[in-house]
Amino acid sequence: MQAGGTEMLRWFSAPATETQITHGQRLWLYVFSVVIMVLLVAPTLIVIPMSFSDSQYLEFPPETWSLRWYRHYFGSAEWMQATRTSFKVAVLTMLVATPVGVLAAYGLHASRVRLVQAAFLFLLTPMMVPVVLVAIGAFYAYARLNMLYSLTGLVLAHTVLALPLVVIVTGSALKGFDTSLEVAARSLGAPRWKAFLTITLPQIRFAVVTSALLAFLTSFDEVVVAMFLSGGDNPLLTRNMFNALRDQIDPTIAAISTLMILLTTLMMLLVQIFGQPRKPADKG
Repeated sequence: MQAGGTEMLRWFSAPATETQITHGQRLWLYVFSVVIMVLLVAPTLIVIPMSFSDSQYLEFPPETWSLRWYRHYFGSAEWMQATRTSFKVAVLTMLVATPVGVLAAYGLHASRVRLVQAAFLFLLTPMMVPVVLVAIGAFYAYARLNMLYSLTGLVLAHTVLALPLVVIVTGSALKGFDTSLEVAARSLGAPRWKAFLTITLPQIRFAVVTSALLAFLTSFDEVVVAMFLSGGDNPLLTRNMFNALRDQIDPTIAAISTLMILLTTLMMLLVQIFGQPRKPADKG
């Protein structure tokens, strides 16, 4: 017991950063961070037990535990159609936004043109403009182009929203990459595209995988654009959830939300496992 107390005192007096600020001096920051995390995570933790309620309405804690609303979700043709459409749109958005964003970030990083900063800000415009304005603009444009409620229109709109995230994450990774390695490969005769694929891309793999995940989740969780542009034969899951919450308190929403939480957590774990660059084996 005394040894544990001694270790705790050493930890409090040990420097937390290179500036010699101790853990004890930063204790208030740790407490504040824990409080913020609890406030952010608590609503998520409440939704999970609510999804196992047998009640007709949302209740916490559940009086009777049941898989009723999970069976209702998987047995509903309407919910299943919306789920398939959401997955399809999210995957296509990821496949479009990730390569376009990576190439845009690489082009901005390698370019020496004066307007690079302006081009970077232009690519970030969808993050600065309220999403509802993007949705309204896309709605009127698609109405003229006869693209309302189409899969192509949804993918394009979601790609516009996901592209800034891909550019930011990939651009940050490229700033920490030693470009002399790619220059050396090109000086030995490798074409630029081959040098990028064999030298640069493996070094920023984690950022690219993270960008792809963010693009997928941006599309899968998006609500505002879905309310304007989805419907008919291509309803999105988030649109149906919002309508169900607006028209009546349907506990199926809690079950779907729990599944979405599990999906997001699983994807983040997979990124951490497979996205990190592998360390070379120690031959000694």
